[in-house]
Amino acid sequence: MKKISSTLALVLLFITAIGQQAEMADQMRESGKIYVVVGVIVLIFIVLFAYLIYMDVRLRKIEKEENER
Repeated sequence: MKKISSTLALVLLFITAIGQQAEMADQMRESGKIYVVVGVIVLIFIVLFAYLIYMDVRLRKIEKEENER
């Protein structure tokens, strides 16, 4: 029941978010600041992806050493 109510709440939140005007986004696009926001978000995702790859390599190395014992 908790999963259903959580899913329903998220769907309703999504529907209300679609219906709203994006005045702030329009203002940021006009001033060119939206590109800074998008750049920062892309940078965060790149760093997160690189960290996950780094951790995967380390875990594989540890698992290989453990299997050799």
